[in-house]
Amino acid sequence: MTVSGAVKDVTSLPPALRIAVLLPCYNEAEAIAQTVEAFAKALPPAKIYVYDNNSTDGSREIAARAGAIVRSVRQQGKGHVVRRMFADVDADIYIMADGDATYDASAAPAMVADMLMDNLDMVVGARKSEVDAAYRPGHRLGNRLLTGLLRHLFGRSFTDILSGYRVFSRRFVKSFPVLSVGFEIETEMSVHALELRMPVAERTTAYAARPDGSVSKLNTVRDGWRILRTIFTLFRVEQPIWFFGAIGGGLALAALILSAPLFVTYLETGLVPRFPTAILATGLMIIAALNGMCGLILDTVVRGRREMRRLAYLTFPAPADLAP
Repeated sequence: MTVSGAVKDVTSLPPALRIAVLLPCYNEAEAIAQTVEAFAKALPPAKIYVYDNNSTDGSREIAARAGAIVRSVRQQGKGHVVRRMFADVDADIYIMADGDATYDASAAPAMVADMLMDNLDMVVGARKSEVDAAYRPGHRLGNRLLTGLLRHLFGRSFTDILSGYRVFSRRFVKSFPVLSVGFEIETEMSVHALELRMPVAERTTAYAARPDGSVSKLNTVRDGWRILRTIFTLFRVEQPIWFFGAIGGGLALAALILSAPLFVTYLETGLVPRFPTAILATGLMIIAALNGMCGLILDTVVRGRREMRRLAYLTFPAPADLAP
């Protein structure tokens, strides 16, 4: 579901609502203060956290002077940062954005209001940019390809799975086992929500170019490959019956193609002249059957694990229960 419209006023949000703005930061000296100030203006009641990931350009000190609560994460990678943020910060609503001043902080109240109004667990800020420099063609193409692949593998998806601008409920954050290391974290978040069939939405938000002097840390090829690998890994883990079933089906088809001439010859002559081919076809069919059995067994395991994750998720109140 995509939500659009005018940004709601921050005064419409419940005053007792604990809101935390989470900003991962790595060498963002040119942008971090602007980002902190923008979210402070958009959401005065919110606490703004900057989690610095070994910056060497003074980002930590700049963020502190801008009024943020600054903490450090030594393990390098956005996934490590998100894991720490979700574990350490206690709030009712969490807003995550990058510290590069590219996301529209003024849209945050509307995204929070969407969550409370429709009782959602995640609202994704789907990026829309009017500036070519803000969203490079390679990133745009890669995002479309990866989003389409995710939809094909899982049957449903978002329009912008790589967006770093998201609003989460407490029950999403505290039930999400962060396993990613780097920029593939957004893909893992999307799959987590889809697999547990959480109520989610998107809101189209503006996406701006980085300030002068600020450089993107995302490498199109390297991080695109890592995201692609993460999608296939999550597909194997979350949908084993389809993953191993596809492998087994392919092997079974190859075995049938190889054995078809042997059956014809046997029916005509009563002989099996190409004995090695018969052995190969038999071996392929056995491996196909084993793949099918592995898929069935792992599917049962995954179902039990998913039920446990669902129960952990349900131990926390829904977002609408937090509003008066």
